[in-house]
Amino acid sequence: MYFPREALAKELVAQLSGKAVFGDAHNGLFLAAPRRTGKSTFLQSDLVPALQREGVVVAYVDLWADRRRDPGDLISAAVARAFAARTGLLGKTLQNAGLESVTIPGLLKIDLSKIGKVDGVTLPDALREFHATAKAPVALIIDEAQHSLTSDAGEAAMAALKSARDQLNRPGEVNLMLVMSGSDRDKLLRLVNTNGAPFYGSQVSRMPLLGQDFIDHIARLVIMQRPELASVDAALLFEAFERFGRRPQFFMEALGQSLSPLLDLQGGSFEQAVLDAASARLHAEQAQMESEYLALGSLQRAVLWRLLEQGPRFRPYDGDALGFYRRQVSGRVTAQMAQSALESLRERIPAVVWKSARGEYSVDDTAMHMWYEQRMQQGSWPPADPAEPQAFESHEAGE
Repeated sequence: MYFPREALAKELVAQLSGKAVFGDAHNGLFLAAPRRTGKSTFLQSDLVPALQREGVVVAYVDLWADRRRDPGDLISAAVARAFAARTGLLGKTLQNAGLESVTIPGLLKIDLSKIGKVDGVTLPDALREFHATAKAPVALIIDEAQHSLTSDAGEAAMAALKSARDQLNRPGEVNLMLVMSGSDRDKLLRLVNTNGAPFYGSQVSRMPLLGQDFIDHIARLVIMQRPELASVDAALLFEAFERFGRRPQFFMEALGQSLSPLLDLQGGSFEQAVLDAASARLHAEQAQMESEYLALGSLQRAVLWRLLEQGPRFRPYDGDALGFYRRQVSGRVTAQMAQSALESLRERIPAVVWKSARGEYSVDDTAMHMWYEQRMQQGSWPPADPAEPQAFESHEAGE
């Protein structure tokens, strides 16, 4: 179910336009929010229309839409499609010919298929021409922007966007708005927090999650459809929503099931049924992560444990790391064996470990970080293996 967040969108548009008294969003807005919390829906259904109402031309791309394609190519293709749409070339021309054969005459003759490539126009030049053709500010929204760091072309595209921003924007005049969102704040920070980062000095903000206003809206809808439930316990529903990690999809599924006439609540309330469903999902997700962790080889577990513990400070092959691995597996561990274990974690489906083009590592799913931190707080880390401990075998690390 779509819940409009027009006030938040309006506020962000003001920041992106440089109209806010405080903030640096006109130099780039970086938003982090966990997966499935409504981030992409907000960007496409609230922020894009809000920008368009202000006369801004918008290009949107989700770098997870096709993870087989290089993120740099996806960014260039998004600009090309928005450019083509603005100049009226998206209809029959593109259906018949595709982007590869379309050119746009102007100050530059642009082959849309070659934007950002060695033999084509640069991304900054294409965006400058896009702005000149549109005669309006341009906004580029990149969802799951941290994925750009996984390829050299993706990193080059980010550097090019920073250059385009510097060329197009002036004090008091914002012609290129950049919005970068990500489901992993630690990965998104790599775009801004080191001297070599393309947007060094910018800040990553946590996107506000759906809250009590969303639950109040849901309560009103329930009463409209089921007047006999006029005394909806919104506080209990909000507790369930929190337990679902404020993920509306899972919450709405549980709500729909609890309101089904086919469900026998056995004298209980539908609100309690939703809360019970939230607890069951939380337990199932934690049990799944524990099962996946225990299914790993002993050296893989040691490498993953070290990564969870160290976070951005993770150095997989230094002396401290190798010493840590040896203590966990009680056997010989070399840097090559650790590398094989780490690569096997990346190659699993779904991947357990993420790697940037610069050789930086992180856990692929941030939910595993939360699971690890919770178990550490409870004093229940590492998960206990029900099997008898076995001697380390070198083939677990690929040797």
